[in-house]
Amino acid sequence: MSWEPDAACHSGVAALYFAPYAECGPERELRERAAKAICARCPVRRQCLESAMSADIRYGLWGGLTEDERRRERRNRARRRRAMA
Repeated sequence: MSWEPDAACHSGVAALYFAPYAECGPERELRERAAKAICARCPVRRQCLESAMSADIRYGLWGGLTEDERRRERRNRARRRRAMA
């Protein structure tokens, strides 16, 4: 992906973006908050999100959205497409 070298997370710790086994509650929230802070200042955040959405990536934090947030975004996009049809 041509945008990856420009990503704010490119040289960071990948574990920040993917939940370790059995992670829960406060630990998950802290990790996701830290990852989202990096995403918030990323110049290619939109490209990252669109790449994850088009490839239907199910795990990890991509483009500033968690797995659950991307799942909701997929549903919202599908609703908008149906409404426009």
